[in-house]
Amino acid sequence: MTFVLASRLLKTFALRLVTLCLFLSSAQSPTVTPPPVEHTNPAVLLETLSWDEAERVLTADTVVVIALGAESKEHGRHLQLNNDFLMAEYLKKRVLASAPQNTVVAPTINYSFYPAFLEYPGSTTLSMDTARAMITDIINSLAHYGPRRFYILNTGISTLRPLAQAATDLAKDGIILHYTDLTRDDPVEKKVRQSGGTHADEIETSMMLYIAPESVRMKKAARDLNPNQPGGLTRDPQGKGTYSPTGAWGDPTLATREKGQAVTESLVSTILKDIDDLRQIALPPLK
Repeated sequence: MTFVLASRLLKTFALRLVTLCLFLSSAQSPTVTPPPVEHTNPAVLLETLSWDEAERVLTADTVVVIALGAESKEHGRHLQLNNDFLMAEYLKKRVLASAPQNTVVAPTINYSFYPAFLEYPGSTTLSMDTARAMITDIINSLAHYGPRRFYILNTGISTLRPLAQAATDLAKDGIILHYTDLTRDDPVEKKVRQSGGTHADEIETSMMLYIAPESVRMKKAARDLNPNQPGGLTRDPQGKGTYSPTGAWGDPTLATREKGQAVTESLVSTILKDIDDLRQIALPPLK
């Protein structure tokens, strides 16, 4: 009995001794702290910076990206007036997530040159000269701090005219302006498109089903693809321009989220390549 008790006491003492040694060993060993994980966003959203932070990122090596999308322009009965703005904001977020360092994304411009839609309530437009001047004024302001490469995330067709004029004006001061051209052929769009049209049509509606499905009212979508006539869209069957009682030109009933995903991802790839190509262009000498 005494032998058994002594054996148990010896085992208990040994166990406590081992525990004490392990404790002392861990206490003397330096604590190994894992290296901090860097969460750096390659592109920068200008509006979230203070002026001194902006000063550090607005350099000659910076590409400034500016989204352009109408926030009050008709898109048929099945899409919202802010359709282009929603698209511009989405594309801006994709650039923020994927563009490399030395990319600064400026605030979105929500008005421009859209004269073809004024027969439909809620639609707005600037004059050609005002739209051009607004682009040049904004870019000249930002170029004052160093950047000379600018890219407009353009979501319109009629906006191409004032953008082209602005690019010519800015080039005189050694500033390079490029922009998204939605009239360029896209092999992905060609593959999935089933009908014609260019406004609130099958493709644009499909993109919105992917980008912002809550903004699409598919129950109100209707085919509206009358012959294309010179001028804007008109609600008057005898009016000047392309007759469109709905404000769309195309067949949005054929829209699907799958088509929208394919076209949108192709467009994002094109935009990121445009920005990268712009970055590689040598800056002209300043006068």
